[in-house]
Amino acid sequence: MRKITIAIDGFSSTGKSTLAKQLAKELEYVYVDTGAMYRAVAYFAMKHNLISAEFFKKEALIEALSDIKLEFRFNTDLGFAEMFLNGENVEKEIRTIEVSNFVSKVAAVSEVRAKLVEQQQEMGTNKAIVMDGRDIGTVVFPNAELKIFMTASAETRAQRRFDELQQKGDNVTYEEVLKNVVDRDYMDTHRADSPLVIADDAIEIDNSYLNKEEQFAAVLELVNDVVKLD
Repeated sequence: MRKITIAIDGFSSTGKSTLAKQLAKELEYVYVDTGAMYRAVAYFAMKHNLISAEFFKKEALIEALSDIKLEFRFNTDLGFAEMFLNGENVEKEIRTIEVSNFVSKVAAVSEVRAKLVEQQQEMGTNKAIVMDGRDIGTVVFPNAELKIFMTASAETRAQRRFDELQQKGDNVTYEEVLKNVVDRDYMDTHRADSPLVIADDAIEIDNSYLNKEEQFAAVLELVNDVVKLD
């Protein structure tokens, strides 16, 4: 059975990573969470006092890019790869609401995108990869055999994210999470460099009323249809 590239794009908190992990496990493909990469850069900026609610030292971050080493290390106990920043496991740290508040600003920096896109394209050289993000089907892998674009209402996504953060013990309100979702949607779709758009040949899936099992079954059928093509 031939190997393909699967690009999954969409808005924040639509379950892109969950779906991508399911597909990668089922197909025995490599999974890459590009959102984790941008989150790690945002976390680096926070740790080095390059970004806050009051300022963003963009030029300083650009100069520091050569000091940022990102890598995924597979955790056999968890069954997926975790993000390491300069040798440190930051998987938990990059998933906070604080990082979420800054990641879209950091991701809008052209130099940051260029650095990460280059790494992402190298990862997909041999196909057999599932990658999720904001510009995978439009910029990173414009020739991907299967492109999925995931969406859901802002309220649905905010509730999912709020429940997830509550389970982790984060002290946040639903209103705070909803504002973050809406703000990120605007920044992601209005940035000058590689804005979030639906690729012309992408298949859009609104999962507002789909559970994980239903969504996975629908997408796996799409994968099988593409793989069987001559």
